[in-house]
Amino acid sequence: MKRLRVVPFLAVGLALLGPAHGQVRDPLRHGRALLQEFCGQCHAVGRTDIKRGAPSFRTLGRQFDLDHFEAWLQRGISAPHPDMPEVKFGENDAHAAADYLRSIQR
Repeated sequence: MKRLRVVPFLAVGLALLGPAHGQVRDPLRHGRALLQEFCGQCHAVGRTDIKRGAPSFRTLGRQFDLDHFEAWLQRGISAPHPDMPEVKFGENDAHAAADYLRSIQR
């Protein structure tokens, strides 16, 4: 009988770990979602056209060294124009966003 009491707790524990574990398994999807949420108002995150004159993320590697982009995201990126807010990511989010950017470069 003691085994049966553990099963519901184990199921609840796994359910709580599910979303976080899913993000770790697919960092590119997580990176894309972050960039879409925080940058997609102006920057084209996927294959769409450039919005409001901001550079498309698919060609960002032509203008910026993406090897340093992760550190920039962690430090905080801001632009001299008022339309771009300061964006600052934690280590895991910055890594996921940078990996996504590297994956879509052309």
